[in-house]
Amino acid sequence: MDFKSSNVIKKLEKPILTYKDIPYKAALVFNAGVAKYNGKYVMMFRNDYGDYENHKLEGTNIGLATSDDGVHWDVSDKPCFMLKDDEIDRAYDPRLTVIDGVCYVCFAVDTKHGLRGGIASTTDFESFEIQTLTLPDNRNMVLFPEKINGLYTRLERPMPVYSRWHKDVFDVWMSQSPDMKFWGNSKLVMGVEDIPFSNDKIGPAAPPIKTDKGWLTTFHSVWTDPTRGKNGWEDKWQKQYVAGIALLDLDDPSKVIGIYDKPLIAAELPHETDEGYRTHVIFPGGMILEDSGEVKIYYGAADTVECLATADVDDLIKLCIEK
Repeated sequence: MDFKSSNVIKKLEKPILTYKDIPYKAALVFNAGVAKYNGKYVMMFRNDYGDYENHKLEGTNIGLATSDDGVHWDVSDKPCFMLKDDEIDRAYDPRLTVIDGVCYVCFAVDTKHGLRGGIASTTDFESFEIQTLTLPDNRNMVLFPEKINGLYTRLERPMPVYSRWHKDVFDVWMSQSPDMKFWGNSKLVMGVEDIPFSNDKIGPAAPPIKTDKGWLTTFHSVWTDPTRGKNGWEDKWQKQYVAGIALLDLDDPSKVIGIYDKPLIAAELPHETDEGYRTHVIFPGGMILEDSGEVKIYYGAADTVECLATADVDDLIKLCIEK
């Protein structure tokens, strides 16, 4: 499929962070979570470290960067977050949400008994308290930036392979919690069948932002094309990832007000289509609404670099509600 970004999207022509910007071993730097915290932009990025030039990977950690403008970043001299023990192989794909002065980090965890989603909290980005870990298999969790009807609320993507015909037919769900530890009230938000540019799976992307019309939320959408061959480091990569956008009800985010029926962000620039570990992969991880009405959307490209696109919040809302 020849996917194109919406014309309301303005991309920076070059990535805002690559492995060359990292002062320790790095190879693939992508899928970052970004938030405003204590007057600065804060980014936690996934780093699959190894040898980029020779296409060799050794492990994964999560790095930290800060910025005054959300475009130019100062990277800390060491990783800030890493989980590994006899059961856990790695943590990755951080998503940041600030609630009541605390920064919560959603992340994925590969374990010997399945893929789990986790939530940790921090106020200094040096020490992290694990709040919860899901049962396998769940991932792509993102938190809403405030309680809804007195409950913490998250979007997530469980992965029910056995009950979905052993295929990647995964959807966006919502769960709630009184204390960030125990989660329930789970409801389906969006199914793959609701997205005309997905024939594989969908899932949450960046944490939602609040507008007067509803919760503006991005999601990732996957299209599989068995005719595609080598598209990156691997012998075969047949999936294309794009970003979509939807508007959810303020009081009950399981209710969808509207979904834009085309991709919001698709791979078009050379570092998105021609270079990297897996080309034609777009995955938003951070979204910030500025006082001016500009929305900054941070996204990983080609599972290799971190990028930035901008749009006007009113234009994004119109995409969701005007047909």
